Amino acid sequence: MSAKTPSQSLTTLTDLVLPGETNYLENLFGGEVLARMDRACSIAARRHSRRIVVTASVNHVAFNKAVPVGSVVTIEAKVSRAFKSSMEIYADVWIEDRQSGERTKVNEGIYTFVAVDETGKPVPIPQITPETDLEKERYEGALRRKQLSLILAGKLNPKEATELKALFI
Repeated sequence: MSAKTPSQSLTTLTDLVLPGETNYLENLFGGEVLARMDRACSIAARRHSRRIVVTASVNHVAFNKAVPVGSVVTIEAKVSRAFKSSMEIYADVWIEDRQSGERTKVNEGIYTFVAVDETGKPVPIPQITPETDLEKERYEGALRRKQLSLILAGKLNPKEATELKALFI
């Protein structure tokens, strides 16, 4: 199985924020942002693995700026690292100024997906070869994020978290 680059999984979803998708302040519901991010990440994971994929976890989400009604929202997702059957997918959320077209990053999230067969059993996936500086940075951090998540879930003994120990020892 040949390694792939993050750009091979790049998924871009662009949509308009409608009034029925907003709260009392006329900003996009957080849950709506999460759903859109999950869809983009799912497509990116499928493009990378070419298998059925399921959301395993939402590891991090940052709502840095409100997304007002009428905004054009673009979500860019791509695989940042692949493990045995799981993948970390990074999603960046942008809005576009209506007059200038200038884009502003408003949110980001990190999702984990697992590739499975038709019976739901995890299957092996290709590895990732990062190309850009940002892809390399996200790739390097992915193992630390995975180990931290496993420790918090009680699935990894902290003494076995080699990447995290390297940060503190």
